[in-house]
Amino acid sequence: MFQETLSQLLDSTVATIVMVAISGFIAFILGLPIAIGLTVTAKGMFYENIVIHKIFSSIVTVGRSVPFVILMVAIIPFTRFIVGSSIGTAAAIVPLSVAAVPFFARIVEGKFASINQGLIEAAQAMGCSPFQIIYKVLLPEAVPGIANSCTILLVSLAEYSAMAGAVGGSGLGNMAIQYGYYQFDTPVMMQALVALVLLVLIIQFTGDFITRKISHHSI
Repeated sequence: MFQETLSQLLDSTVATIVMVAISGFIAFILGLPIAIGLTVTAKGMFYENIVIHKIFSSIVTVGRSVPFVILMVAIIPFTRFIVGSSIGTAAAIVPLSVAAVPFFARIVEGKFASINQGLIEAAQAMGCSPFQIIYKVLLPEAVPGIANSCTILLVSLAEYSAMAGAVGGSGLGNMAIQYGYYQFDTPVMMQALVALVLLVLIIQFTGDFITRKISHHSI
């Protein structure tokens, strides 16, 4: 019985890590360009376009405002279209990614907004193209902030993945619900809970360490 529970715990932990890692990667790949777009089209920037900025900002705001459990249920047809099922690890990755992209984009946009505008103006005065400003000013200056945003993203995804267990997702959340809620097996539920908390702590400490290292290097 102990070996069976341990095996289940390990499988659930691996499933959670896979969900968090893949959805986090997708959020980074899609969310970072959106954050850049929101930044460079804002008022006073070199690609200023208030209409486009408002449209993308509204989409991001709406995406962030939908509760994750509701989002999972609402996009079940889309999830089935993408992965062929609404249950399991792969199925949970879809809504996790959909929720994570606007979340990450908004956080990174805030990091870009905190960059000293004088640096951008100086780059423009030196004749840098918009692409050069993005590549040589915006991104390098925001690296510590982006690293911190990635930490926040992964911690949030770990929490979301637990909620995914309530509606057919796999991982530690599903294990806690299956054993704790349906089978009243409190010890197993607590093991899943402790494993999830440890995973979040590892992500947080690792992310904070990397952010500090990058920040010191930048200085």
